[in-house]
Amino acid sequence: MERHEKLEASLDRRYGKLVAKAGKGGGPGNRGAKMAEEQANAGTGKNRKQTIARLFKYVLLEKNRMIGAVVCSLLSTVLTLATSYMLRPIINTYIVPVDGSRGDLAGLIKSVALMFVLHLLSVVLLFIQMRLLAKAGQNSLKRLRTDLYNKLQKLPVKYYDTHPRGDIMSRFTNDVDNVGMLLGSTLITLLSSLLTLIGTVALMFYTNWLLSLIIIFLVPFTMFFVSKITKASSKYFSRQQASLGAVNGYIEEMVTGQKVIKVFNHEDMAVEEFGILNERLRKNQFFAQFFGGLMGPVSNASNQVIYTVTAVVAGILCVLRGFDIGGMTVFLNYTRQFGRPVNEIAQQATSVLSALAGAERVFAVMDELPEPEDDEDAYIPEKMSGYVKMENVYFGYKPEKMVLKNISLYAKPGQKIAFVGSTGAGKTTITNLINRFYDIQQGTITIDDVDIKHYPMEYLRKNIAVVLQDTHLFTGTIMENIRYGRLDATDAEVIEAAKLASAYSFIKRLPDGFNTMIEGDGANLSQGQRQLINIARAAISKAPILVLDEATSSVDTRTEKHIEQGMDALMTDRTTFVIAHRLSTVRDATAIMVLENGEIIERGSHDELLNLGGRYYELYTGKKELD
Repeated sequence: MERHEKLEASLDRRYGKLVAKAGKGGGPGNRGAKMAEEQANAGTGKNRKQTIARLFKYVLLEKNRMIGAVVCSLLSTVLTLATSYMLRPIINTYIVPVDGSRGDLAGLIKSVALMFVLHLLSVVLLFIQMRLLAKAGQNSLKRLRTDLYNKLQKLPVKYYDTHPRGDIMSRFTNDVDNVGMLLGSTLITLLSSLLTLIGTVALMFYTNWLLSLIIIFLVPFTMFFVSKITKASSKYFSRQQASLGAVNGYIEEMVTGQKVIKVFNHEDMAVEEFGILNERLRKNQFFAQFFGGLMGPVSNASNQVIYTVTAVVAGILCVLRGFDIGGMTVFLNYTRQFGRPVNEIAQQATSVLSALAGAERVFAVMDELPEPEDDEDAYIPEKMSGYVKMENVYFGYKPEKMVLKNISLYAKPGQKIAFVGSTGAGKTTITNLINRFYDIQQGTITIDDVDIKHYPMEYLRKNIAVVLQDTHLFTGTIMENIRYGRLDATDAEVIEAAKLASAYSFIKRLPDGFNTMIEGDGANLSQGQRQLINIARAAISKAPILVLDEATSSVDTRTEKHIEQGMDALMTDRTTFVIAHRLSTVRDATAIMVLENGEIIERGSHDELLNLGGRYYELYTGKKELD
């Protein structure tokens, strides 16, 4: 039990923003439960109204189709109700004439034939309505999906650093699919049911106002129970979507790190942790589906009571007040029809609540602050030379905790600046700031004496080539992956870049050479081969600034020597920033910056730092290990 509780506590810390214990909310001390409770409560009232309004903005872009669908639905409903009302004159005239005469078979057949034609026309109109609404719904969903994807491209790196990829994918798949159900089949059903309900009520009053008042009096009792159930289920549908995002995030993380799991025999713990998250999802789904499923039976039972009361009162009216049999039959039929749209609306409430919970999560992403907009007078020079300068830079991922303190340095074109220091000293952070993945709190960063904030973001990053320690290859050929560094590069330039990065020899040995397909982030290649392609991608870029973040950490020493030879040519006339744990790879750097706790404690050439006998000397001679 103690082990299980520790795992739950660990999951709460890692997924507290995404999932909470089901039932009573997990107790007063459960931070994750409180957050999920707040999310569930946020999905009501004003926020929910805003969500509905935003969804309808997408639907209204299909205004013509929606108007056509409403017209068809209105005509279909009128025909359906009209054929139902025809039973009254048919019964009173041809089956049980009110004047006591014999029935008329010929007249009955003609009337039934007319009813059939009207029903057929109603079905045709219903078919047209469904096609129009389906088209409008899917077009609206396409726009929503496009807007969400475009938003993801504009979000800063900070967002991806602080949100699990699996949860982001869950919003893009599960949540968008739920919205699609609403804009598709659910919207069709709700529109048809609503028009049927309005038409039925109107004809009920026309047939017998007294019986109609009885039904109107009894309906609020049904709506009272339905509203209570809706309020309860709404909370659990929000929790359900959050729990689903947590499960997807965990699965994505475990699948990605499957080799690590097996190396450290973590399978049993992974299964147990997944079991906890899966159980929370099961409980939240159970309560969501349970309360959502109650709406149909409760509504059916209420409608049956209303039908019974109506039938009894209608029978009494026939006996005591001369209410005609045809009118009674039609009214009871309308009572059934009145219950059907009410039941359909109640049953669709489950889909509506699920879709609104999903829409809120989708819009939450779309409401995230994007990367800063470019200045209106953004500066775009014909060519960037790559003179980088940082002056008195302070930066923290959280404003209250500075990661970099008073960083000042410069790098001229053709110079190679190396960063060394302990893990977490701020080496990679400096290169992230040059790319404007994050904005600094104090100080200035300039390139060619222009503040990087005055360059358009696209232009700035186009002029900075980056080779990260963690490689990422896209599904496609090796040729396409290398060309990702510069899309207008020719095949000859791609091959030359591969040679420069020492990737050419292994690529030519592959069955299809440069046309070899890469799948699963390069699962069919070794880590070193993936890194060589990553380096070739940077090599093909004409960017004047080059950032190498542990670029050779995944290759063997022999291959590293070949890469370094190619890198020397690659770095010619480029401003190069190198982050390396192997100090032997930075001996030829123009200047070496030694960082510790976010500050530059030493700077100089390799020989100068050795003669200084400080931290770099200790690291290089092995007197103190590099963390």
